[in-house]
Amino acid sequence: MKKPAIGKPRAQPAQVGSLLAGIVAPTLAARGLGQMSLIADWPDIVGADVARYAQPAQIQWPPRGARQDPSSVAPATLVLRVDPAFALEAQHAAAIIVQRVNAHLGWRCVGRVAIRQGPLAPTRQPHRAPPAPSEAARQRAAALAAPIADDELRIALAQLGARAIDKEARRRRREPL
Repeated sequence: MKKPAIGKPRAQPAQVGSLLAGIVAPTLAARGLGQMSLIADWPDIVGADVARYAQPAQIQWPPRGARQDPSSVAPATLVLRVDPAFALEAQHAAAIIVQRVNAHLGWRCVGRVAIRQGPLAPTRQPHRAPPAPSEAARQRAAALAAPIADDELRIALAQLGARAIDKEARRRRREPL
C-alpha cells in the first residue's frame, strides 16, 4: 500500500470561470468576437437600457484587399441583434455604441454598426439585493448570538439570523389563516 507523500500540495479544482474562456473563445473567434469581455461586459459597455434590447452578434472585418494602406487596420463593423421595437433607437444610438465599444477595447476597432432585427437570447436578470432586516430582527438575532465568543462569527451569525427572522416573518404574514 502506497503512503501519501508528505509536503506535496494537492491539486486544487479549477474555477469554472478560468475554464470558460478556453471553451467559449473558439466560438466567439469564429464570429469575429476575439474578446470575450465584449459579450461578458456588454451591459457595462453600452448601459443596461441598450443591453436589454441589443446584443452583439458578430464583428465583420473588411477584406484585406480593401485597405488603402497595408500598415493601417481598417475598422470593423459590429453586427448587433436588436429587438425589432428597439431598432430605430439603436440606429440613433449607433455612434455612441461605437464610441463605447472602442473605449472598452482600447483602440478604434469598430467603425460602424449594422443592425439585424430578431429575437434576442434570454439575458440573466440582475440580482436584486434582499431588503435590509428590521431593527427588531437585528436585536433578536444579536441576543441569540450573544453567547458566541468569536466576534467575527457572532456578527456574521447575527446578520444571517436577522435576515432569516425577517424572511420568516414575511412568510407568516402572507400565509392564509
